[in-house]
Amino acid sequence: MFSVLSYGRLVARAVLGGLSQTDPRAGGGGGGDYGLVTAGCGFGKDFRKGLLKKGACYGDDACFVARHRTADVLGVADGVGGWRDYGVDPSQFSGTLMRTCERLVKEGRFVPSNPIGILTTSYCELLQNKVPLLGSSTACIVVLDRTSHRLHTANLGDSGFLVVRGGEVVHRSDEQQHYFNTPFQLSIAPPEAEGVVLSDSPDAADSTSFDVQLGDIILTATDGLFDNMPDYMILQELKKLKNSNYESIQQTARSIAEQAHELAYDPNYMSPFAQFACDNGLNVRGGKPDDITVLLSIVAEYTD
Repeated sequence: MFSVLSYGRLVARAVLGGLSQTDPRAGGGGGGDYGLVTAGCGFGKDFRKGLLKKGACYGDDACFVARHRTADVLGVADGVGGWRDYGVDPSQFSGTLMRTCERLVKEGRFVPSNPIGILTTSYCELLQNKVPLLGSSTACIVVLDRTSHRLHTANLGDSGFLVVRGGEVVHRSDEQQHYFNTPFQLSIAPPEAEGVVLSDSPDAADSTSFDVQLGDIILTATDGLFDNMPDYMILQELKKLKNSNYESIQQTARSIAEQAHELAYDPNYMSPFAQFACDNGLNVRGGKPDDITVLLSIVAEYTD
């Protein structure tokens, strides 16, 4: 069972209401502001529940899409499941982190060219909570500056994004790992565990900035996708995306998430994760059962 993000339709309506009459893929226009038409889909690892948790969470994953007059911003985060062994719900940290980022954007408390700043401010708020919020999470933030047509990104850990243009990947985030299957992560540990629990600074996030074009496809996802689907499979699915309307984007996001989910439970499939494990001297085969979150966006032109 899957769940499609309900807020995706709201975002799409807001953007589509001002789309130019020409198809963005035709390359027409280019002088106006840009926006993102976004839809999302995902699975919790315990897929039998199959429902989106409060706060836009699939299992221990979390995500958000937010709009401000200066930029469209979205993000994904993957809560570290190991905290469950200590009686901590891993989704609470990732979910609170993403909800805080979303609020900061809606309040205008961010600079589009500095997505690391969004992560830093959100993380600091979590650290200052009167009731400690324990946990760890990776995070990826993507910001489209409407006027400059530049995409600004910050990626900490093994979630990430890719930008597709003309059927090819033209930009891709770099995965950050301390060692195999141990990604960079934001953490809050109890006092007795400080210095023992792995914790990275938001400033350690890999940050990039580049121009985008009308019709560019931006896929942002947690490692549940990238560990189970190589880029060529993702590109095959994206070829089915024929236009920039919300329904087409939603259908494609769902198709990608469903395929990744099926492959995750295929014991005979040599997944990217299994290949990476073999490269590190481990005898592993099959998919990687994991939470999967997919946000699929198209860059479109709109007018006020």
